[in-house]
Amino acid sequence: MFLAMNRFTVPLENADAFEDLWLNRESHLHEMAGFVSFHMLKGPQEDGARLYASHTVWQSEEDFRAWTTSAAFRASHARAGGTGKLHTGTPRFEGFSSIQKIDATEDA
Repeated sequence: MFLAMNRFTVPLENADAFEDLWLNRESHLHEMAGFVSFHMLKGPQEDGARLYASHTVWQSEEDFRAWTTSAAFRASHARAGGTGKLHTGTPRFEGFSSIQKIDATEDA
């Protein structure tokens, strides 16, 4: 399993527009081999900004890399620049490979 995360710092005055952009976009993720799940996370508010994180789970890092070079990726990000920049700085990418998995149905 591979987890791909981008963190965004969004000024509070842009938070509604940022959420609207994500909630109303066509993601195309479901079209990709190896896609498992996606979450857009809303984090804490601090110093006039809110932290957001996009969190995508893939079967492998190779599946994630294939997504980033695909036509589906380009299509899902086509509107990203059309509304102006809603976050400060650049998104911070973090990628993680799984070393352990415990499901809710397993005994701890």
